[in-house]
Amino acid sequence: MPLSPEALTLAPILLLVIALWVTEALPLAVTALLGAVLCVVAGVAPAKEVFRPFADPLIFLFIGSFLLAEAIRLHGLDRRLAYWVLSVPWIGERPTRILAAVALVSVLISAFISNTVTAAMMMAIVTGILGAVEAAAAGHGRSPAPSFATSLFLCVAFAASIGGLATPIGTPTNLIGLAFIRDQVGVRVSFFGWCAIAIPLVAVMTTVAVAVLSRLFPAGVERLEGVGSYVAAERSRLGRWTTGQKSVAAAFAITVFLWVLPGFLLILLGASHPVCGWLSKRLPEGVVALIGAILLFLLPGNRDADGRLRRALEWREARIDWDIVLLYGGGMALGELCFSTGLAGAIGQSITGWIPVGDWSGTVLVAVATVVAVVTSEFTSNTASANMVVPVVIALARATGVDPLMAALAATFASSLGFMMPVSTPCNAIVYGSGRVPLRSMMASGAIIDVVGAITVTAAMLLASRL
Repeated sequence: MPLSPEALTLAPILLLVIALWVTEALPLAVTALLGAVLCVVAGVAPAKEVFRPFADPLIFLFIGSFLLAEAIRLHGLDRRLAYWVLSVPWIGERPTRILAAVALVSVLISAFISNTVTAAMMMAIVTGILGAVEAAAAGHGRSPAPSFATSLFLCVAFAASIGGLATPIGTPTNLIGLAFIRDQVGVRVSFFGWCAIAIPLVAVMTTVAVAVLSRLFPAGVERLEGVGSYVAAERSRLGRWTTGQKSVAAAFAITVFLWVLPGFLLILLGASHPVCGWLSKRLPEGVVALIGAILLFLLPGNRDADGRLRRALEWREARIDWDIVLLYGGGMALGELCFSTGLAGAIGQSITGWIPVGDWSGTVLVAVATVVAVVTSEFTSNTASANMVVPVVIALARATGVDPLMAALAATFASSLGFMMPVSTPCNAIVYGSGRVPLRSMMASGAIIDVVGAITVTAAMLLASRL
């Protein structure tokens, strides 16, 4: 297939960007901007077309979600949730149940807050738990095996990454994949629709992770003396709910309600009902995120040292991960140019030339997309993996005559499944930096969960395609 002059110009720029993403020779966001700038300078497309994805509605979903997450962190709602779950009587001081509770808390928090922030916070909590256990053991108890610390820390890293799959905003990787699916496949996956697929998948993977870690790194004792008293003391230290916490919780609850409402009404009323159409047009996910974020600046917060009543979130406290925003914009710009110039189609046809077209099916393509995304995510960031793999999978599906939706979703999910190496995800890097997780232990357990994750994602996509 002959390539257009624009496609021939774009190809080396795309290769350069991929090389810089994989090697991380430059910050990922800088590389994304460099790719966009080179496309304009080299004449691939006008500046207005290249930079249009930087104003995509999903950009504002990022911004609103970042502000909500920052308010939750600032007011300590994440810690309140963590200690509430750990204090459930059923959990007690049994090692496996504590491991499961840590996984559950990490999953719940990372479904709405940055995986990296979740891992950092849970690392502090787990370190405190282990300190309490070791102090109690020095006094009158039996100390757990050192491998139990390894299992707890790895549980934090793995569960934080897995939890990010639960909602579209759980990790930027999800939104990158959804944007490619919306723009190139023509399918808009709703918040509710994503969760319907993702939550069972997350439940299976979390259960497997806990089972694998408890098997590979047992505590060696039946009870961990000191955990109950430590959690109770930390929970009492949190005190009563503050005005700011109530305001943030209200804003967050309203946001989640508006995110899932269209999906529920779609099931109850049907797609043809005018209410469903009205909500879809007037309250897309990005607008809902901004509604929740704006509420933070309207609702009351706590009083400062001078007695002045503050808002739930002040602008000087508003932290937005602009590196993720720029990475998203640059990656989407390159992805759209790949399709508009015909380069993506040429790549898809060249790949199919290696394998007879008759051998391809939806099942094969979903499995290939999942494996490629998992392997890629082990050696580069999840966001870079999604930017590289999802467009190629869509192009490959078109070249082989296969519906690209499930394969693109599989690649999106699988781009977050890097568990083997410290460089695979920031969560792994944070945990490995504790010094209490041997590299061999991370690689052994991560390899198992990678394989299980690839099988689970493939099975989930094939099942969803039949529903």
